[in-house]
Amino acid sequence: MALALAAPAAGAGSRDSWARSAILTVTREGLLPGTPTTFRPADPLTSATLAELLGAIGAPVPAPADPSKPVTIARLDAALVHALGLRPVARQLAAAARSAGLDPPSRFGTEVVARLLGLRTDLPISADSHELQPSQTATRADAAFSGARVLSLGQEVPGGVPAAGLTPVAAADAAGGVAYVRSIAPTFIVPQLNVQQQEVLRTAVSLIGYPYVWGGDDEKVEPGFDCSGLVWRVFKLQAYADMPALADTIQGRTAAQMAGEIPRTDRIRKVADLQPGDVMFFGPKGRRSKAATIDHTSIYIGNGWLIESSGQGVSLGRLDWFTKRFAWARRPLAEASVRASAA
Repeated sequence: MALALAAPAAGAGSRDSWARSAILTVTREGLLPGTPTTFRPADPLTSATLAELLGAIGAPVPAPADPSKPVTIARLDAALVHALGLRPVARQLAAAARSAGLDPPSRFGTEVVARLLGLRTDLPISADSHELQPSQTATRADAAFSGARVLSLGQEVPGGVPAAGLTPVAAADAAGGVAYVRSIAPTFIVPQLNVQQQEVLRTAVSLIGYPYVWGGDDEKVEPGFDCSGLVWRVFKLQAYADMPALADTIQGRTAAQMAGEIPRTDRIRKVADLQPGDVMFFGPKGRRSKAATIDHTSIYIGNGWLIESSGQGVSLGRLDWFTKRFAWARRPLAEASVRASAA
């Protein structure tokens, strides 16, 4: 069943657009044509406009065969990742997922890189109906946000100013964001997985690139997922023929509810004890957090990597980003095994 999204409001200018600030930046810097009042942010992004953007950031491409062809979110992200010289990194990430038997979608590597770099963002809740899935057509507003983000990457060099004479892409290549992604990619090595872990993580990986949507837990109903919605989708909504009890392990829909369901004696407190497929919980006081204060959840992949839905949508993340906020984890796969044995 195809997801029906509300049509963006008509209008030429950027005054009411979620990407207003980015549009001001890219039109002022000449990355995209027009002015803030003539920009038409809700219009579909075309191949011709994408080519203009890539040329303006110093990564020209041949003229498109069909200038009017619409560009999807996944294609926009892939083009910018390539322009930043990070295609090898994207391939490296995808190869690691494939070698673990996770059957990643073709967009996996470029979507992970794009989102690690912040090329996508969570729209205001009032605009959640306009969040786009990877296969849907991007808007000019999406392109403006991405272009402005590339420029901001160029501001992340020491001293806050790109070296004189560098194109935005070259400046971004020297920036901390790009260098950081390059440095962490080789650490994405998925450990040996059992069949059940592989099945659960395969479902999670298939959702890479979907947007963050408050209250979302089913991509056929909402464009994307919030953090607990992703966990709900993977463990509750997905049917696993060899794990029929898995859907009964998690009952509450919010991160706090999921965290509070597990008895204190069964909580996994040590990072060293985490296993692939564990559901992790985070709170403001870390291990001293109470269940009611848990405000984020994710699924552990292994070797310090996790998959989550956050401000950049569904993507990979590093556990060391959250070390001080990690409260505890639970192991639904083991819980399902206990339920199945008791049945």
